[in-house]
Amino acid sequence: MAVFTQVGRDEAAALAERLGAGSLRSIEGIASGIENSNFFIDTDRGRWVLTLFERLSFEQLPYYLRLMQHLAQRGLPVPEPRADAAGEILHRVAGKPAALVNALPGAHQLAPDLHHCAQLGHLLARLHLAVADFPLAQPNLRGLPWWLATAPQVMPHLAAPQQALLSEELQFQQQLAAAPAYQGLPRGAVHADLFRDNVLFDGLPGHEKLTGAYDFYFAGTDAFGYDLAVALNDWCIDADSGRLDEPRALALIDAYEQERPMTSSELRLLPGLLRAAALRFWLSRAADWHLPREAALLEPKDPAHFERVLRARIAEPWHPPR
Repeated sequence: MAVFTQVGRDEAAALAERLGAGSLRSIEGIASGIENSNFFIDTDRGRWVLTLFERLSFEQLPYYLRLMQHLAQRGLPVPEPRADAAGEILHRVAGKPAALVNALPGAHQLAPDLHHCAQLGHLLARLHLAVADFPLAQPNLRGLPWWLATAPQVMPHLAAPQQALLSEELQFQQQLAAAPAYQGLPRGAVHADLFRDNVLFDGLPGHEKLTGAYDFYFAGTDAFGYDLAVALNDWCIDADSGRLDEPRALALIDAYEQERPMTSSELRLLPGLLRAAALRFWLSRAADWHLPREAALLEPKDPAHFERVLRARIAEPWHPPR
């Protein structure tokens, strides 16, 4: 979340009033993230988050917003898009598609312990179960076709060892995607970006409770095991080496399976899915780093982190012990 497009106070006030969100007190740009323009909107009825979508179109956005609405209405701690009098949840602000959602309580837990990882596992499984009757479908737009299209743009900016790693991993992932076992994996709408900075906890230190998960704007139909791998690669690693932290990984997996047991194929293919998740974020961060866009508060993230993660997943494949 960055600020590519500025929003005037009068326009924000008019939107809040039209959506019954209260009288505007303040609007503040949010610096974190790299895809959309985001603002905290404070009114006499509480705090909201206004998102202006910089890449997603009016035609693409109903999938994401209806998914959030679907999950929130099933009791998951997810922001619910605010509707106007006609029930419309997609709006236009400063000429861009936009949504207003309720701000969730809590703060990020950037140094998660076992109980944080366990709570995330429960949430992720509940999310995968809740989408069984979600009627919309859309491919994961940052999946294999995007990797294959983006790699040639990034490749000239990489050193020879990185180029070799990227080429070899793309070949591996194409073979994995073509395998019947992969094609038969359970799938549905997934978050696909459930990092620590997209989850909130509240409560006393050591006793925090998960209070929210947000930023569903990379969601799409994909394998549930891939969604799990994305979370494992962020919540359960040693940041310096990229190696998986097994106690935290087991806490996350065990909690997940209390809600939704994994299939034998999901367990068997998890090492390849962990590599896929690492590749996706190495490649997207490399694109943001080497091919930046202008934004008032944009701070692209160093791609070297997920290069380390990918190399560690290749060197040390991991299966949950059974």
